[in-house]
Amino acid sequence: MPVSRRRRPARATLPATALATLSLALLCAGPAGADEPPAPAGDQGLVLTMSGAGNTWTRGVRLSCPDIHRRHPHAGAACDALTWARGDLDALPGEPHTCTREYDPVTATATGTWRGVPVNWRKEFPNACTMDSATGAVFRF
Repeated sequence: MPVSRRRRPARATLPATALATLSLALLCAGPAGADEPPAPAGDQGLVLTMSGAGNTWTRGVRLSCPDIHRRHPHAGAACDALTWARGDLDALPGEPHTCTREYDPVTATATGTWRGVPVNWRKEFPNACTMDSATGAVFRF
């Protein structure tokens, strides 16, 4: 019996197409917009996030040096600080200033690569001011 080459009805392909589109959208979701070109191979980049009390996600951004997509509002200063610290977020020079002793914990994370070295950093600070003082422009977004 010959195999029929009839087309499948659009209804049969719709769920598969919708699932594939949704999966792709979820993979691409994040600080970068869907209309931006993918990062070139070897692109150095860190995904920076800040979370409030109870690890509630507050905001995040992707930082690449140089920041050709202009995602981070202080990319130049952040890249300079990371270069100075040789990618070690615990060694950032920061911008020390006086903060209150208010306890409203903030967690900062950085994941990705810095000059080919994997980065997976996480630190909790007593409040956002203390985090800003310790990390400077890197988490100022």
